[in-house]
Amino acid sequence: MKILAFGASNSSDSINKKFVTSVSKYYKEIDDVIEILDLNDFSVPMYSKDLEAKEGIPQKALDFAAKIDWADFILISFAENNGNYNVAYKNLTDWISRIKGRKIYNGKPVFLMATSPGARGGQTVLSIAAERLPLDGAEVLDTFSLPEFQHNFEEGKGVINMLYRSQLEAKVRRTKKLMKEKLENTNNI
Repeated sequence: MKILAFGASNSSDSINKKFVTSVSKYYKEIDDVIEILDLNDFSVPMYSKDLEAKEGIPQKALDFAAKIDWADFILISFAENNGNYNVAYKNLTDWISRIKGRKIYNGKPVFLMATSPGARGGQTVLSIAAERLPLDGAEVLDTFSLPEFQHNFEEGKGVINMLYRSQLEAKVRRTKKLMKEKLENTNNI
């Protein structure tokens, strides 16, 4: 299985990138390939219809769309900025949405997550994403929010709060089972 993972943030020390990188390790099986992306590698100019008419869709937006197309399964951990998406993610997906003949996620199954330093763990942006991404062509398999990142996560260990860890691991097992069934159904066609 080809797995794409990224933190939907352009922070150089993104806790969401750390979180999604840690969660991605649960999915590593013998034949699996996991690619962790950094949104900073896909920086594009602020979207405007005038810029699109003048210069077309930026190559980095096309490259990110190609990464989505490559994947069988996508893990995303959303940063919450003022109760909504991080602007780098929003801008990049605005550009991708302008590629003719596609939805942003083109039917890909996704596991949506969020974390933050606060007690709600990015639940507002996670709720927005869970409602919005199906309209953008994603098949949302599950969601998970980790509150108070600094208290509940440790680099090298992952989620250290046992309640949150068990909840996350149950969702990982569920999404792995769903992906196994999807891939088996695809191979039997």
